[in-house]
Amino acid sequence: MAVLRTLVKAAEEAGVTLEQAAEANLEKIFDRWPTEKIYPEPLDRNALDHEKLPRLLTIDVFEREVGGNIYVFQQCNGINVGDRLTDNALEPDDYRFHDVFHYAYCAVLTWSPVVRALLRLKRKSESIIDEVEDGARAILIEEGIASWIFGQAKQLDFLAGIKPSELSFDILKSVRQFVAGYEPEHCPLWLWEEAILQGFDAFRFLRERRRARLRIDMMKRRLTVEDLPGDA
Repeated sequence: MAVLRTLVKAAEEAGVTLEQAAEANLEKIFDRWPTEKIYPEPLDRNALDHEKLPRLLTIDVFEREVGGNIYVFQQCNGINVGDRLTDNALEPDDYRFHDVFHYAYCAVLTWSPVVRALLRLKRKSESIIDEVEDGARAILIEEGIASWIFGQAKQLDFLAGIKPSELSFDILKSVRQFVAGYEPEHCPLWLWEEAILQGFDAFRFLRERRRARLRIDMMKRRLTVEDLPGDA
């Protein structure tokens, strides 16, 4: 009874009922560990067809020497996508392959201002969406998420061996704070975890093989990685 009285007193001081507190706690738990995973509708479901992120997409990633330096290139249907990349760091850490994280966000979350910019798929027909959700600030936020998680994961062997439901709750809560006010803020934490883990699966593959074929399947919410056949 003493515990119950303490709970009642704490709830009264917080201005909530025990029922409200219990409901909020359950919502928090199921946001992270649901009894059934139901994928939300794609975030751009109402966009014009030619402004939607691709539901299926294949990207080839490989290294190539140019002028004595090694760069990462990306191709879609044989056409170069984005800029050639290096680690941009004094100590090499293979961050040059970090675009796999953006492809994972695209596949799993159905969100990626960075991928929209790479593929020239900004939603120009809706000026507010174009400016806010697909604009420079949204791109910087996504890049910030990728870079920050990379720093956390670097200390954890790039998440090798981390299974679904095991990723740090603090990491997931911090990511949600990054996207507050933007499209993916209501994506459940378990979905963020899937996107992050799939992205690092692909990243570790690339670290080892230095080249890969990425397949985005937004309908299945999967980013898969496989050997890149032949010469890129």
